[in-house]
Amino acid sequence: MLKYMVIGAGGTGGALGAYLARGGKDVTFIARGAHLKAMKEKGLRVVRMRDEFTIQPVKACDMEHCDVTPDVVFVCVKGYSVDGVIPFIRRIAGPDTVVIPILNVYGTGGRMQKELPGVLVTDGCMYIASQRKEPGVILMSGDILRVVFGVREKKDFRPVLKEIEQDLKESEIRGILSDDIRRDALQKFAYVSPQGACGLYYDIPAGPMQKPGEYRDTFAELVHEIELLAQAQGIQFAGDILKSNLDILDHVAPDMTTSMQKDIAAGRESEINGLIAEVLRMADEYHVELPMYKKIAEELRQRGVLS
Repeated sequence: MLKYMVIGAGGTGGALGAYLARGGKDVTFIARGAHLKAMKEKGLRVVRMRDEFTIQPVKACDMEHCDVTPDVVFVCVKGYSVDGVIPFIRRIAGPDTVVIPILNVYGTGGRMQKELPGVLVTDGCMYIASQRKEPGVILMSGDILRVVFGVREKKDFRPVLKEIEQDLKESEIRGILSDDIRRDALQKFAYVSPQGACGLYYDIPAGPMQKPGEYRDTFAELVHEIELLAQAQGIQFAGDILKSNLDILDHVAPDMTTSMQKDIAAGRESEINGLIAEVLRMADEYHVELPMYKKIAEELRQRGVLS
């Protein structure tokens, strides 16, 4: 049995690890503070749209007191926290450990690989609508639960990746070992960045974007601009990206907002640079005009939200 570690037990990591644990997999959560205390005392509860389940007991600890050497590490922290977990991964990883970053920010795996030369770091992304409701409780506001991961270079493939894919499927997670993770990670980015940018610009949750009109049209235009960016990089999305992303949007709870929106509303550090400013940086690099992203970025700078 593979030993899994989930670094960051919030909405993404908490749900991912809980499903794996419920599926009988060996999972250690890395958390801290009140959330860690609640998980150790009461277990980890996942509240879904129609039901809920609790994992108890939970294997959980903070980075300082962890002595587990995992086979697989899912990194589920925010983009701005990645640098802080690199020293921990160096300490606990073995020569065969596989690191799978599950982040919103495109290109994270490649950047982490440079910092972890002795460990295989793939790229990955996750489709889910969830958040930490309170310490020890994860709230899922949609039915979608899909993890896509893979190596950037075919020479880095290892058979264990197929085993991870199977473990995900056995845990009622739609696990997909990608044959082109650059494409699939950017395809996920083509959803989360437009929803976050549109929601932040208009100060709205998903609901208004689910109805015909200006908000939905703006979301669609942002998706189109990411597609232009993909084409400039020689990346061809699988299928109709707009149709796929509208379908995802229409299946989340109407009151759902992105983690970026929640963080900014609460005055916390957010992933706005990775989700919006990075798009404009890539646009400059690949000489692509993205008028809607530029318009939104200019407005957010005027508000003092984006630097």
